[in-house]
Amino acid sequence: MPAPLPSRRRFLIQSAATALLGASAQAAGGKGKLIAYVGTYTSPLKNMRPTQVDLPPGNGRGIHLFEVDRATGAMKPCGLVEMGNSPSCLALNPSHTHLYSGNETERLGDDESGTVSAFAIDPKTGDLKLVNSVRSGGKGPAHLAVHPNGKHVLVANYFGGSVAVLPILPDGSLGEATDVKKDAGNVGPTKATNAAPGSFAFSGHDQTHAHMIEADPSGKWVLHVDLGLDQILVWKFDAEHGKLTPAETPFVSLPPGDGPRHFAFHPSGRWLYSIQEEGSTVALFDFDPQTGRLTSRQTISSLPPGYAGSNFCSEILVSADGRFVYAGNRLHDSIGLFAIGSDGTLSYVTEEWTRGDYPRSFTFDPTGSLLTCCNQRADHLAVFRVDKASGKLAFTGHYVPVGNPSQIVFHEL
Repeated sequence: MPAPLPSRRRFLIQSAATALLGASAQAAGGKGKLIAYVGTYTSPLKNMRPTQVDLPPGNGRGIHLFEVDRATGAMKPCGLVEMGNSPSCLALNPSHTHLYSGNETERLGDDESGTVSAFAIDPKTGDLKLVNSVRSGGKGPAHLAVHPNGKHVLVANYFGGSVAVLPILPDGSLGEATDVKKDAGNVGPTKATNAAPGSFAFSGHDQTHAHMIEADPSGKWVLHVDLGLDQILVWKFDAEHGKLTPAETPFVSLPPGDGPRHFAFHPSGRWLYSIQEEGSTVALFDFDPQTGRLTSRQTISSLPPGYAGSNFCSEILVSADGRFVYAGNRLHDSIGLFAIGSDGTLSYVTEEWTRGDYPRSFTFDPTGSLLTCCNQRADHLAVFRVDKASGKLAFTGHYVPVGNPSQIVFHEL
Protein backbone atom coordinates (compact mmCIF):
# COMPACT_ATOMS: atom_id res chain seq x y z
CA MET A 1 0.00 0.00 0.00
CA PRO A 2 1.45 3.43 -0.96
CA ALA A 3 2.20 5.88 1.79
CA PRO A 4 -0.56 8.44 2.51
CA LEU A 5 -0.14 11.84 0.90
CA PRO A 6 0.88 14.75 3.10
CA SER A 7 -2.17 16.61 4.31
CA ARG A 8 -1.36 19.84 2.41
CA ARG A 9 -0.74 18.01 -0.86
CA ARG A 10 -3.91 15.96 -0.36
CA PHE A 11 -5.84 19.17 0.26
CA LEU A 12 -4.50 20.80 -2.92
CA ILE A 13 -5.38 17.76 -5.05
CA GLN A 14 -8.88 17.54 -3.55
CA SER A 15 -9.38 21.27 -4.08
CA ALA A 16 -8.30 21.01 -7.72
CA ALA A 17 -10.65 18.09 -8.29
CA THR A 18 -13.51 19.95 -6.66
CA ALA A 19 -12.84 23.01 -8.82
CA LEU A 20 -12.74 20.86 -11.96
CA LEU A 21 -16.03 19.20 -11.09
CA GLY A 22 -17.53 22.60 -10.31
CA ALA A 23 -16.43 23.97 -13.68
CA SER A 24 -17.91 20.95 -15.46
CA ALA A 25 -21.19 21.36 -13.59
CA GLN A 26 -21.26 25.05 -14.45
CA ALA A 27 -20.65 24.29 -18.13
CA ALA A 28 -23.50 21.79 -18.13
CA GLY A 29 -25.85 24.18 -16.33
CA GLY A 30 -27.80 23.76 -13.10
CA LYS A 31 -28.53 20.53 -11.22
CA GLY A 32 -32.23 20.22 -12.01
CA LYS A 33 -33.96 19.31 -15.23
CA LEU A 34 -33.92 21.67 -18.19
CA ILE A 35 -37.25 21.88 -20.02
CA ALA A 36 -37.77 23.33 -23.49
CA TYR A 37 -41.15 24.68 -24.57
CA VAL A 38 -41.63 24.84 -28.34
CA GLY A 39 -44.38 26.87 -29.97
CA THR A 40 -45.67 25.69 -33.34
CA TYR A 41 -48.01 26.38 -36.21
CA THR A 42 -50.97 24.00 -35.90
CA SER A 43 -54.15 22.85 -37.58
CA PRO A 44 -57.53 23.50 -35.93
CA LEU A 45 -58.62 20.82 -33.48
CA LYS A 46 -61.65 18.72 -34.38
CA ASN A 47 -63.80 20.27 -31.67
CA MET A 48 -63.08 23.86 -32.76
CA ARG A 49 -65.59 25.83 -34.77
CA PRO A 50 -64.31 26.46 -38.31
CA THR A 51 -64.57 30.22 -37.86
CA GLN A 52 -62.18 30.21 -34.92
CA VAL A 53 -59.00 29.78 -36.94
CA ASP A 54 -58.10 31.56 -40.17
CA LEU A 55 -54.64 30.16 -40.95
CA PRO A 56 -53.22 27.54 -43.34
CA PRO A 57 -52.97 24.06 -41.80
CA GLY A 58 -49.86 23.51 -39.70
CA ASN A 59 -47.96 20.37 -38.77
CA GLY A 60 -47.51 21.19 -35.08
CA ARG A 61 -49.86 20.06 -32.35
CA GLY A 62 -49.60 22.97 -29.92
CA ILE A 63 -46.90 23.62 -27.32
CA HIS A 64 -44.42 20.73 -27.28
CA LEU A 65 -42.36 19.99 -24.15
CA PHE A 66 -38.91 18.41 -24.16
CA GLU A 67 -36.40 17.43 -21.51
CA VAL A 68 -32.95 18.69 -22.54
CA ASP A 69 -29.64 16.96 -21.87
CA ARG A 70 -27.63 19.88 -20.51
CA ALA A 71 -24.31 18.47 -21.69
CA THR A 72 -25.16 17.40 -25.23
CA GLY A 73 -28.30 19.35 -26.15
CA ALA A 74 -30.20 16.18 -27.04
CA MET A 75 -33.95 16.39 -26.35
CA LYS A 76 -36.65 13.86 -25.57
CA PRO A 77 -40.41 14.59 -25.57
CA CYS A 78 -41.93 14.95 -22.12
CA GLY A 79 -45.30 16.60 -22.69
CA LEU A 80 -47.73 18.32 -25.04
CA VAL A 81 -50.41 20.96 -24.69
CA GLU A 82 -52.67 20.39 -27.68
CA MET A 83 -53.81 23.65 -29.22
CA GLY A 84 -55.32 24.27 -32.63
CA ASN A 85 -54.72 28.02 -32.73
CA SER A 86 -51.00 28.18 -33.58
CA PRO A 87 -49.25 29.15 -30.32
CA SER A 88 -46.30 30.43 -32.35
CA CYS A 89 -44.74 32.86 -29.86
CA LEU A 90 -43.86 32.17 -26.23
CA ALA A 91 -42.54 34.14 -23.26
CA LEU A 92 -41.79 33.34 -19.61
CA ASN A 93 -42.36 35.73 -16.75
CA PRO A 94 -39.21 36.77 -14.81
CA SER A 95 -39.83 34.29 -11.99
CA HIS A 96 -40.58 31.43 -14.43
CA THR A 97 -43.85 30.56 -12.71
CA HIS A 98 -45.92 31.17 -15.86
CA LEU A 99 -45.62 30.82 -19.62
CA TYR A 100 -47.55 33.02 -22.06
CA SER A 101 -48.36 32.11 -25.65
CA GLY A 102 -49.42 34.35 -28.50
CA ASN A 103 -51.90 32.36 -30.59
CA GLU A 104 -51.46 33.54 -34.16
CA THR A 105 -55.06 33.39 -35.33
CA GLU A 106 -56.99 36.05 -37.19
CA ARG A 107 -60.45 35.22 -35.92
CA LEU A 108 -61.99 34.28 -32.59
CA GLY A 109 -65.62 33.36 -33.08
CA ASP A 110 -67.19 36.38 -34.77
CA ASP A 111 -64.35 38.75 -33.79
CA GLU A 112 -61.25 39.52 -35.83
CA SER A 113 -58.70 38.90 -33.10
CA GLY A 114 -56.01 36.57 -31.95
CA THR A 115 -55.57 35.46 -28.37
CA VAL A 116 -52.91 35.25 -25.67
CA SER A 117 -52.96 32.35 -23.20
CA ALA A 118 -51.50 32.10 -19.70
CA PHE A 119 -50.16 28.80 -18.36
CA ALA A 120 -49.08 27.94 -14.82
CA ILE A 121 -45.81 25.95 -14.70
CA ASP A 122 -45.63 22.97 -12.36
CA PRO A 123 -42.47 23.69 -10.29
CA LYS A 124 -41.57 19.99 -10.04
CA THR A 125 -42.27 18.70 -13.56
CA GLY A 126 -42.44 21.79 -15.77
CA ASP A 127 -45.88 20.71 -17.02
CA LEU A 128 -48.26 23.44 -18.17
CA LYS A 129 -51.80 24.11 -16.97
CA LEU A 130 -53.99 26.58 -18.83
CA VAL A 131 -55.06 29.48 -16.61
CA ASN A 132 -56.97 31.65 -19.09
CA SER A 133 -56.95 33.24 -22.54
CA VAL A 134 -57.79 36.81 -23.57
CA ARG A 135 -58.01 38.74 -26.83
CA SER A 136 -54.69 40.02 -28.11
CA GLY A 137 -55.94 43.41 -29.31
CA GLY A 138 -55.65 42.57 -33.01
CA LYS A 139 -55.34 39.85 -35.62
CA GLY A 140 -52.44 37.42 -35.74
CA PRO A 141 -50.23 38.06 -32.68
CA ALA A 142 -46.74 37.25 -33.99
CA HIS A 143 -44.66 38.28 -30.98
CA LEU A 144 -45.03 38.87 -27.26
CA ALA A 145 -42.75 39.76 -24.38
CA VAL A 146 -43.18 40.08 -20.64
CA HIS A 147 -42.25 43.51 -19.27
CA PRO A 148 -39.28 43.44 -16.87
CA ASN A 149 -41.62 44.29 -13.98
CA GLY A 150 -43.42 40.98 -14.54
CA LYS A 151 -46.80 42.72 -14.43
CA HIS A 152 -47.59 43.16 -18.13
CA VAL A 153 -47.48 41.17 -21.36
CA LEU A 154 -46.69 43.22 -24.47
CA VAL A 155 -48.16 41.91 -27.74
CA ALA A 156 -47.49 42.73 -31.41
CA ASN A 157 -50.35 41.80 -33.75
CA TYR A 158 -48.90 41.27 -37.21
CA PHE A 159 -52.06 41.06 -39.28
CA GLY A 160 -53.85 43.62 -37.14
CA GLY A 161 -51.05 46.20 -37.35
CA SER A 162 -51.46 46.91 -33.64
CA VAL A 163 -49.74 46.47 -30.29
CA ALA A 164 -51.38 45.88 -26.92
CA VAL A 165 -50.61 45.85 -23.20
CA LEU A 166 -52.17 43.03 -21.18
CA PRO A 167 -52.03 43.16 -17.35
CA ILE A 168 -50.77 40.10 -15.49
CA LEU A 169 -52.99 39.57 -12.45
CA PRO A 170 -51.67 38.32 -9.07
CA ASP A 171 -52.48 34.69 -9.90
CA GLY A 172 -50.59 34.90 -13.21
CA SER A 173 -53.73 35.11 -15.32
CA LEU A 174 -54.21 37.83 -17.92
CA GLY A 175 -56.66 40.72 -17.84
CA GLU A 176 -58.16 42.50 -20.83
CA ALA A 177 -55.92 44.98 -22.63
CA THR A 178 -55.23 48.23 -20.80
CA ASP A 179 -54.00 49.84 -24.01
CA VAL A 180 -54.10 49.12 -27.74
CA LYS A 181 -52.23 51.20 -30.31
CA LYS A 182 -53.00 50.90 -34.02
CA ASP A 183 -50.14 51.65 -36.40
CA ALA A 184 -50.79 54.21 -39.12
CA GLY A 185 -48.82 55.83 -41.91
CA ASN A 186 -47.55 55.30 -45.43
CA VAL A 187 -46.69 51.72 -46.31
CA GLY A 188 -43.28 51.26 -47.90
CA PRO A 189 -42.55 49.97 -51.43
CA THR A 190 -42.59 46.30 -52.40
CA LYS A 191 -38.95 46.50 -53.52
CA ALA A 192 -36.46 46.72 -50.66
CA THR A 193 -33.79 49.40 -50.85
CA ASN A 194 -31.01 47.07 -49.71
CA ALA A 195 -32.12 43.68 -51.05
CA ALA A 196 -29.50 41.46 -52.69
CA PRO A 197 -29.20 41.57 -56.49
CA GLY A 198 -31.99 39.59 -58.13
CA SER A 199 -34.12 39.49 -54.98
CA PHE A 200 -37.87 39.05 -55.22
CA ALA A 201 -38.27 39.11 -51.44
CA PHE A 202 -41.67 40.60 -50.62
CA SER A 203 -43.59 39.72 -47.48
CA GLY A 204 -45.31 42.60 -45.76
CA HIS A 205 -45.47 45.88 -47.64
CA ASP A 206 -49.18 45.60 -48.28
CA GLN A 207 -50.39 47.13 -44.98
CA THR A 208 -49.17 47.88 -41.47
CA HIS A 209 -47.58 44.87 -39.75
CA ALA A 210 -46.49 45.09 -36.10
CA HIS A 211 -43.89 42.33 -35.92
CA MET A 212 -42.13 42.60 -32.54
CA ILE A 213 -42.51 44.43 -29.24
CA GLU A 214 -40.22 44.58 -26.21
CA ALA A 215 -39.20 46.89 -23.38
CA ASP A 216 -35.71 48.30 -23.08
CA PRO A 217 -33.62 46.84 -20.21
CA SER A 218 -34.80 49.56 -17.80
CA GLY A 219 -38.48 48.98 -18.57
CA LYS A 220 -39.00 52.72 -19.01
CA TRP A 221 -39.44 52.45 -22.76
CA VAL A 222 -41.31 50.02 -25.02
CA LEU A 223 -40.23 49.63 -28.63
CA HIS A 224 -42.00 47.91 -31.49
CA VAL A 225 -41.31 47.47 -35.18
CA ASP A 226 -43.78 47.83 -38.03
CA LEU A 227 -42.52 45.96 -41.06
CA GLY A 228 -44.98 47.59 -43.47
CA LEU A 229 -44.16 51.14 -42.35
CA ASP A 230 -40.39 50.47 -42.19
CA GLN A 231 -40.31 51.99 -38.71
CA ILE A 232 -39.23 51.28 -35.15
CA LEU A 233 -41.66 53.04 -32.82
CA VAL A 234 -40.74 54.13 -29.30
CA TRP A 235 -43.21 54.50 -26.41
CA LYS A 236 -42.87 55.74 -22.86
CA PHE A 237 -44.39 53.09 -20.60
CA ASP A 238 -46.69 53.92 -17.69
CA ALA A 239 -46.22 50.83 -15.53
CA GLU A 240 -48.92 51.84 -13.05
CA HIS A 241 -51.71 52.04 -15.61
CA GLY A 242 -50.31 49.91 -18.42
CA LYS A 243 -50.38 52.75 -20.94
CA LEU A 244 -48.16 53.72 -23.87
CA THR A 245 -47.46 57.32 -24.85
CA PRO A 246 -45.24 58.35 -27.78
CA ALA A 247 -41.66 59.23 -26.94
CA GLU A 248 -40.34 62.71 -27.76
CA THR A 249 -38.92 61.16 -30.93
CA PRO A 250 -41.72 58.66 -31.56
CA PHE A 251 -40.11 56.60 -34.32
CA VAL A 252 -37.09 56.09 -36.51
CA SER A 253 -37.34 55.06 -40.16
CA LEU A 254 -35.46 52.28 -41.92
CA PRO A 255 -34.70 52.38 -45.68
CA PRO A 256 -37.94 52.07 -47.70
CA GLY A 257 -39.05 48.51 -48.28
CA ASP A 258 -36.37 46.89 -46.09
CA GLY A 259 -38.97 45.78 -43.52
CA PRO A 260 -37.69 45.75 -39.91
CA ARG A 261 -38.70 42.47 -38.25
CA HIS A 262 -36.93 41.92 -34.92
CA PHE A 263 -34.41 43.75 -32.74
CA ALA A 264 -32.09 42.99 -29.84
CA PHE A 265 -30.48 45.21 -27.24
CA HIS A 266 -26.79 44.97 -26.41
CA PRO A 267 -26.21 44.00 -22.74
CA SER A 268 -24.82 47.49 -22.14
CA GLY A 269 -28.20 48.98 -23.09
CA ARG A 270 -26.38 51.52 -25.29
CA TRP A 271 -26.96 49.87 -28.65
CA LEU A 272 -29.84 48.24 -30.47
CA TYR A 273 -29.53 45.91 -33.47
CA SER A 274 -32.47 45.63 -35.89
CA ILE A 275 -32.80 42.95 -38.57
CA GLN A 276 -34.69 43.75 -41.79
CA GLU A 277 -36.74 40.92 -43.28
CA GLU A 278 -36.84 41.97 -46.94
CA GLY A 279 -33.67 44.07 -47.13
CA SER A 280 -31.55 41.33 -45.48
CA THR A 281 -29.64 43.81 -43.34
CA VAL A 282 -28.69 44.39 -39.73
CA ALA A 283 -28.79 48.00 -38.57
CA LEU A 284 -27.02 49.44 -35.52
CA PHE A 285 -28.68 52.21 -33.52
CA ASP A 286 -27.38 54.17 -30.57
CA PHE A 287 -30.04 54.13 -27.85
CA ASP A 288 -30.47 56.97 -25.36
CA PRO A 289 -31.99 55.48 -22.18
CA GLN A 290 -32.96 58.94 -20.95
CA THR A 291 -35.11 59.93 -23.94
CA GLY A 292 -35.66 56.65 -25.79
CA ARG A 293 -34.16 58.18 -28.91
CA LEU A 294 -32.63 55.91 -31.56
CA THR A 295 -29.84 57.16 -33.82
CA SER A 296 -28.80 55.11 -36.84
CA ARG A 297 -25.06 54.48 -37.21
CA GLN A 298 -24.41 51.39 -39.35
CA THR A 299 -26.12 49.05 -41.81
CA ILE A 300 -24.54 45.76 -42.88
CA SER A 301 -25.81 42.83 -44.97
CA SER A 302 -26.99 39.76 -43.05
CA LEU A 303 -25.73 37.60 -45.93
CA PRO A 304 -22.23 36.52 -46.96
CA PRO A 305 -20.40 38.68 -49.51
CA GLY A 306 -21.46 38.06 -53.10
CA TYR A 307 -24.87 36.52 -52.34
CA ALA A 308 -27.56 37.11 -54.99
CA GLY A 309 -31.25 36.22 -55.04
CA SER A 310 -34.12 36.22 -52.57
CA ASN A 311 -33.82 35.92 -48.79
CA PHE A 312 -36.05 36.69 -45.82
CA CYS A 313 -34.38 37.52 -42.50
CA SER A 314 -35.83 36.20 -39.26
CA GLU A 315 -34.27 36.21 -35.79
CA ILE A 316 -31.51 38.31 -34.24
CA LEU A 317 -29.66 37.60 -30.97
CA VAL A 318 -26.81 39.21 -29.07
CA SER A 319 -24.55 36.95 -27.00
CA ALA A 320 -24.70 37.48 -23.24
CA ASP A 321 -21.10 38.69 -23.18
CA GLY A 322 -21.94 41.36 -25.77
CA ARG A 323 -19.29 40.19 -28.26
CA PHE A 324 -21.37 38.68 -31.07
CA VAL A 325 -24.58 39.13 -33.07
CA TYR A 326 -26.39 36.20 -34.69
CA ALA A 327 -28.69 36.91 -37.65
CA GLY A 328 -31.13 34.44 -39.22
CA ASN A 329 -31.54 34.06 -43.00
CA ARG A 330 -34.46 32.14 -44.53
CA LEU A 331 -34.01 30.71 -48.06
CA HIS A 332 -30.26 31.06 -47.59
CA ASP A 333 -31.00 28.98 -44.46
CA SER A 334 -28.10 30.23 -42.41
CA ILE A 335 -27.23 32.02 -39.20
CA GLY A 336 -24.84 34.87 -39.87
CA LEU A 337 -22.18 35.62 -37.24
CA PHE A 338 -20.95 39.18 -36.63
CA ALA A 339 -18.32 40.44 -34.20
CA ILE A 340 -19.19 43.53 -32.14
CA GLY A 341 -16.48 46.17 -31.96
CA SER A 342 -15.70 48.38 -28.98
CA ASP A 343 -17.94 51.08 -30.48
CA GLY A 344 -20.82 48.65 -31.16
CA THR A 345 -20.21 48.36 -34.90
CA LEU A 346 -20.44 44.99 -36.60
CA SER A 347 -18.06 43.08 -38.81
CA TYR A 348 -18.97 39.92 -40.70
CA VAL A 349 -17.24 36.75 -39.46
CA THR A 350 -18.94 33.73 -41.08
CA GLU A 351 -22.25 31.90 -41.36
CA GLU A 352 -23.50 28.45 -40.37
CA TRP A 353 -26.01 26.32 -42.29
CA THR A 354 -29.07 25.67 -40.12
CA ARG A 355 -29.38 22.01 -41.25
CA GLY A 356 -32.97 22.68 -42.30
CA ASP A 357 -35.42 24.84 -44.20
CA TYR A 358 -36.65 28.32 -43.19
CA PRO A 359 -35.07 29.04 -39.77
CA ARG A 360 -37.79 31.09 -38.11
CA SER A 361 -36.05 31.65 -34.79
CA PHE A 362 -33.22 30.38 -32.58
CA THR A 363 -32.39 30.65 -28.89
CA PHE A 364 -29.47 30.11 -26.52
CA ASP A 365 -29.77 27.66 -23.65
CA PRO A 366 -29.40 29.20 -20.14
CA THR A 367 -25.60 28.77 -20.21
CA GLY A 368 -25.15 30.24 -23.69
CA SER A 369 -23.23 27.09 -24.66
CA LEU A 370 -25.90 25.68 -26.97
CA LEU A 371 -28.10 27.29 -29.62
CA THR A 372 -31.28 25.62 -30.88
CA CYS A 373 -32.76 26.61 -34.24
CA CYS A 374 -36.42 26.21 -35.22
CA ASN A 375 -36.39 25.12 -38.88
CA GLN A 376 -40.04 25.84 -39.61
CA ARG A 377 -40.48 24.16 -43.01
CA ALA A 378 -38.17 21.23 -42.20
CA ASP A 379 -40.33 20.29 -39.18
CA HIS A 380 -37.41 19.98 -36.79
CA LEU A 381 -35.10 21.65 -34.30
CA ALA A 382 -31.35 21.58 -34.91
CA VAL A 383 -28.93 21.96 -31.98
CA PHE A 384 -25.54 23.70 -32.23
CA ARG A 385 -22.66 24.10 -29.81
CA VAL A 386 -21.40 27.67 -29.32
CA ASP A 387 -17.67 28.39 -29.18
CA LYS A 388 -17.73 31.31 -26.77
CA ALA A 389 -14.24 32.45 -27.73
CA SER A 390 -14.93 32.74 -31.47
CA GLY A 391 -18.74 32.86 -31.44
CA LYS A 392 -18.84 30.13 -34.07
CA LEU A 393 -21.49 27.41 -34.18
CA ALA A 394 -20.87 23.67 -34.61
CA PHE A 395 -23.72 21.25 -35.30
CA THR A 396 -24.08 18.65 -32.53
CA GLY A 397 -25.76 16.10 -34.78
CA HIS A 398 -29.02 16.40 -32.82
CA TYR A 399 -32.22 16.81 -34.81
CA VAL A 400 -35.50 17.02 -32.88
CA PRO A 401 -38.70 16.33 -34.87
CA VAL A 402 -41.40 18.97 -34.31
CA GLY A 403 -44.05 20.03 -36.81
CA ASN A 404 -43.58 23.64 -37.98
CA PRO A 405 -41.62 24.88 -34.94
CA SER A 406 -41.70 28.62 -34.45
CA GLN A 407 -40.06 29.48 -31.12
CA ILE A 408 -38.31 27.74 -28.24
CA VAL A 409 -37.81 28.92 -24.64
CA PHE A 410 -35.99 27.17 -21.80
CA HIS A 411 -37.01 26.66 -18.18
CA GLU A 412 -34.79 25.25 -15.42
CA LEU A 413 -36.47 23.20 -12.68
